[in-house]
Amino acid sequence: MNIRERTEALEYEYLAPQAAKSREARRRQPVEECALRTKFQRDRDRILHSKSFRRLKHKTQVYIMAGDHYRTRMTHSLEVAQISRTIARGLRLNEDLVEAIALGHDVGHTPFGHAGEAVMNELTGHFSHNEQSLRVVEFLEKGGRGLNLTYEVKDGIVNHTGRHRPKTLEGRIVRTADRIAYLTHDYDDSLRAGLLKKGDLPAIVYERFGPDTSHMITSMVADMIENSQDLGDIRQSDEVKDVMDVFRNFMFEHIYLSDALAHERRQAGFMLRQLYAYFSEHPDKLPEEFCQREERWGRERIVADYVAGLTDSYAVQLFSEIFIPPVFRR
Repeated sequence: MNIRERTEALEYEYLAPQAAKSREARRRQPVEECALRTKFQRDRDRILHSKSFRRLKHKTQVYIMAGDHYRTRMTHSLEVAQISRTIARGLRLNEDLVEAIALGHDVGHTPFGHAGEAVMNELTGHFSHNEQSLRVVEFLEKGGRGLNLTYEVKDGIVNHTGRHRPKTLEGRIVRTADRIAYLTHDYDDSLRAGLLKKGDLPAIVYERFGPDTSHMITSMVADMIENSQDLGDIRQSDEVKDVMDVFRNFMFEHIYLSDALAHERRQAGFMLRQLYAYFSEHPDKLPEEFCQREERWGRERIVADYVAGLTDSYAVQLFSEIFIPPVFRR
């Protein structure tokens, strides 16, 4: 019995009967098994070492501004993974599966956060970052070969948001952990940016969740574990769901759609529209690997794939190189 086989056997001894078991996971293209890692551990590593994951460190979460301490898509994904693992451990579900889903859930996100996603949706007629994340791991990574992830991981990635719920309990953990993470860390970043100050949230949020982000995360995580113990589903109490909705509505009104960030959103939108139009008219300027995909996917699709994959900083650099005269440029 090798290390992987031993780990797989331990899953049946320790994990809850309802937990996803790595031995039972399947891929679209079967491959020789690793002697050291289970399928879900291998998926996690494939995502972690991918180009699309590395690019997340230069993709904005909310704040389109310089600053070493604001969250990026990468740090957000790591925080979702940490919260998800805590919940999975508390319920004896598969921590490796939740980690793989959490690390991969945003690899298809656009530059400039949800402002960029809204622009891509406007330009293409339909764009959702969860669907693009699935497309990235399925078709775009590894020079077009994709990462060949398990169906359980792909299901969790594409259904971490939207109308459909993940099939696994682990995927449902990530779906809620994503919201816990972005509400609390976007609030924390808003304090750092000076757009909010302590005490600005509705009183019920502090009363139920606590005075700071650490207490808030702990309160929401503990509620999920307590209300999901029977493992019939991943649940929150009605009270916590209601207070989270109050929290989320406040953040949309005062941060995500606020006038304070409107100018940055307009700037980001203008750049992405110009880049999309330029590459639509000049597809030969795209990297060769994208040009090779045009026959299969069509021009609109490959241009959307390229622009959506840009980091914030590289989008600004491209815009400058294409549209700004090289005055004083050295």
